Formats: sequence, C-alpha cells, structure tokens
Amino acid sequence: MTVADRATEMDPIVLEVLWNRLLSVTNEQQAALIRTAFSTILRESQDLACGAFDTRGNMIAQSETGTPGHINSMATGMRHFLDAYPAGTLAPGDVLLTNDPWMTAGQINDITIATPIFRKTAQGEQLVAYFANTCHMADIGGRLLSAEASEVYEEGLYIPIMKLFMRGERNEELFKIIRGNVRVPDEVEGDLYAMTACNDVGGARLIEFMDEFEMESIQPLADAIIARSEQAMREAISRIPDGVYENELWSDGFEGPVVIKAKVTVDGDELTVDHAGSSAQSRYGINSVLNYTHAYTSFAIKAAISPEVPHNEGAFRPVHVTAPEGTILNPRRPAPVAARHVIGHFLPNLIFGALAPVLPDRLMAEGAGSLWSTVFRGERANGEGWVLTLFQCGGTGARPTKDGLDNVGFPSGVAGVPVEVIENLTTLVMSRREIKIDSGGAGRYRGGCGQTTGFRNTSGKLWSFSGMYDRTKFPAKGLLGGKEGALGGLELSTGEEAAPKRRILMEPTAEMTSWLPGGGGYHNPFEREPAQVLRDVAYGYVSVEAAEQEYGVKINCSRRPDERISVPEHYRIDEDATRKLRARVGTS
Repeated sequence: MTVADRATEMDPIVLEVLWNRLLSVTNEQQAALIRTAFSTILRESQDLACGAFDTRGNMIAQSETGTPGHINSMATGMRHFLDAYPAGTLAPGDVLLTNDPWMTAGQINDITIATPIFRKTAQGEQLVAYFANTCHMADIGGRLLSAEASEVYEEGLYIPIMKLFMRGERNEELFKIIRGNVRVPDEVEGDLYAMTACNDVGGARLIEFMDEFEMESIQPLADAIIARSEQAMREAISRIPDGVYENELWSDGFEGPVVIKAKVTVDGDELTVDHAGSSAQSRYGINSVLNYTHAYTSFAIKAAISPEVPHNEGAFRPVHVTAPEGTILNPRRPAPVAARHVIGHFLPNLIFGALAPVLPDRLMAEGAGSLWSTVFRGERANGEGWVLTLFQCGGTGARPTKDGLDNVGFPSGVAGVPVEVIENLTTLVMSRREIKIDSGGAGRYRGGCGQTTGFRNTSGKLWSFSGMYDRTKFPAKGLLGGKEGALGGLELSTGEEAAPKRRILMEPTAEMTSWLPGGGGYHNPFEREPAQVLRDVAYGYVSVEAAEQEYGVKINCSRRPDERISVPEHYRIDEDATRKLRARVGTS
C-alpha cells in the first residue's frame, strides 16, 4: 500500500479533530513542564522540547514551542531508548533518561526523559505510547558549560540510557550520583521531577483522549498523521527542480576559522544534504554530532519548502542528511561538544543560501545564527553560590518582503530572561540592554538589529562568565544586493582582551559589555522607502549618518542635544538632497 493510500484511509474531518486534540495533549505536557520547572532555562527561556511517540518510537506530535535541536534530535534519538529497553522490559511507572550527546541533543547538559504510557485493559496493562522531553539542565558538573574542554569527559556527568524511576520508585543511587556531581543540586533535581511529571500529564491526557473516542490503539491515528505528512513533504520536494545546489558558510571557530558546506541534491521526491568538505572536527567543544546536525539541517529543509506541514516522523522520511565522520558536523567520540550550537545554529543559513537560487523571494538572508550563550557564576555575600545560564539573540536576516526581526532567537526559538529575574536570582546587575544602532544590514528590507548588554556584580567577590559567542569575524551576508549585518563583540572594563569562547574570571568591580551581531539585508538599500528609513532613524535602529550613506536618504533632525528621547516629530526628510543622493547610483 502506498503512502497516499494509507493517508486516505481515515476520514479527513475525523482526522483533523483527532489531530488537534493530540496537539492539545502535547501542549498541556509542555505547560506542565514550564510551570513546575525550577531553572530559568526551562521556565523563562523554554530551552526544551516535548513530544508524543507511538509504540514504534515514531514522533507523531510535538508541543507548540521548543528548539529544533531538541525536538528533531529527540525524534531521531528515540530509537536508542527502544533498543536499550524493548517494550517487554518496561512496566508502568518506569522512566528512562540519558544525556548521551551522540544519541540525543548533542551535549552533556541536555537530558532526555522518556516515559512509556500504559493503559489498563481486560488483558492487563497495555503499552500504548511514549511521551518524551529534552531539556537543558542548569548544570551537569565538569567544567562550567563552555567550549574549552578537549574531551567530552571534561564536560560533565555522562548518563547512559537507564531508569530514573522503576515502577514508580526513585532510582536512589542515580539521584545520589547526579546530586553529587552538580553545582546546583536542588535546581537539577527539581527540573528532573518537572520533566518526569510533564510526561505523566501527557500520558494521562492521552488515555482520557483514547477513552473518549473509544480508541483501542493510537497506531491507526499515528499512521495516518505520519503518512499525510510524508506525502505533503514529498510533494513539496518534487516542486523543486531536480539538481545539485551548494553553499558554504564561515564561522569564527575556536582555534581558527571553520567552514561548513552543504550539497543539496534533489531527486524527484527525495532530498539529500551532504556536508562533505566541512572542516575537520575541532579540538575544542564546538563540534556538532550527526544527530544534532541532522536536527538543524532537516529543520531548515522543512522551513524552506513546507513550513505548514505537521512536524513528525513523516516529515523526516524524504530528507537524508550525511556528513563524513571526523568532521565538525560528525565528530568521533570522545570529541568535546558542549558548545555544539555555535556551529549547529548556522545550518539553516547554510541551507537557505544553497536553495536561494531555486526558491527566489522565499528565503531569508543570513542572520546572527547561533545564540550568544553565557554561563555566569558567583557567590552571594554569605558564601552561597549561584549559576545562571543566559541566552541572548542577535538579529535575523531580512525576508523577501519584510525586515528582519530584532534580537529574536532564530533558529533556536529560545526566549530571554527578564532583568528582574536575573537580578533577583543572582548578584548581577544588568547595566545596559538596548538595541544596537546600525547593526542590521542595509537593504530594501533591513536586517534585524542586535543588542548591547552590560553586567556588573554587587557581591564584592570574584565572579566569572563563560561565553559561547560567534560572528565576531564573519558577518551575516545580505541577499540580492542587501548589505552585511554588523559583527558582534565583547569588552571588559579592565581593558584586557576578552576571548569570545573562554571562561573569564572577573574582579569584583569589573564589568563586561557585549554587542550582538545583526542580520543581513535584502535587495538594494536605495530601494527602501524613505519614510521607512525616517522611521528607523526616529526609533534608533539607523543613525542619521547611515541613513545618508547606506540608504541615500538625507534626514534633518530638530532635536535639541539635551533631549534624551527621540520621537518622529523631531525628524524630517530633505527631499531634494535625497533625490540627488539616490540619483548618483541611478536610483530615483
């Protein structure tokens, strides 16, 4: 039976009702996780993924938010749980977990918890599904999360696939090992309970759903959902002309610049991405394991050609991802991998650049790419230690018909942490948090802006931060005449040089300031409407000088020097000067 035949077996109206109900189940699973989590990483930044799986380990639905690096790697990694613990070895109340980077989300700090869901029947307890989630932990021991390790063993506690709970009882020995290896044991244990509880919530709602609709098994529903998604994905691929499309992108790297390459081959309704030619694996922790590479590559393909297709096992099947072993996109154990996102988050930009010639006016320009992740560590005046992981975002690339987004986490999707939360949970004070002017690449559609932030410590004690930053050497490129985004950077109040991927020990009174990169622009900047340039100047995205030099728009400002707040009424376009400026490059 063909994919199309399987997809049409179930009545489409019934399928739509059941599908939306299943989505509500996974969204409730996610809500339970966020509301019960201990760390800001989960409850504020939402660096997580939640999903439902059938009894074969196929992902059938995901919650409405979550990073592609967690969602997609969890989807492809579930088979490892089933291999380690086949259905016959599991019982109600069992909970499995691992943080093996090569099996799941690519770094030791990410733990995946999978729970088999059993339903009482006349024949006894029947396994009907799995619920799983992947979350970034506040700490996992070893080095403070950074790119500096030379082996994965230095990066923290490795947990092979094993049981966290057995028939509802805690695995006390495992909890002792975890608590004994982490800097914030209460936070980590609290998050493990939240992760376990959210799977239980999802399972309970699924059983209610099955009872309500008198379903003996979810397998027919799962098969229909997966088959329809696969069919839609294949149809989307088949609309791309057969051929080979290539691109390369440069990252700052650690010991030196890194190149990642992609060769996208379209053959009918199948698509293969080969990353051969990418740099060799690094001695430092910026390596992206193949599971993580697959996650962001497959996400990029789906975002480019079929963003409306439900995200599940079916969407993966026509897309194949390869990378030679020993390269930075498929490192050999025991390569360090803690900062794998520094490279992995560039993959969507890489894929979009390859497909741009055959998908004109559909794909965004390059953006900031990887998150700027910072792990701060310090002590309160009473000696109590604290650890804070903060995610910050630069600008996205401009889109074919819209500006890029300012300080938005693409492709990660994570959120920031409010200043009030940071200052309440640590001894840090955020001294600056503002849009960085002129950081978005100029274009008919402007690239998204980055941000400038500053931190100081109030405890009077030494403190430190571990940065994982990129695009300080290679800016985001524009498309079709759009200009590059601005580079990012980092400086210390002491004047010493600050490396963007090392842990830095700070004196009690020292301050750090970082500015995040902007996204590339789209089309010729002189084609941007002068009124839009005027608005950008008035609201602090573009300077008066850049308006003239980059956009050919002469703007006069009537604001007094002592006025601190700019409003549109202070600015006027000099129409004559603008016409002359634009005429110089042949644009009226």
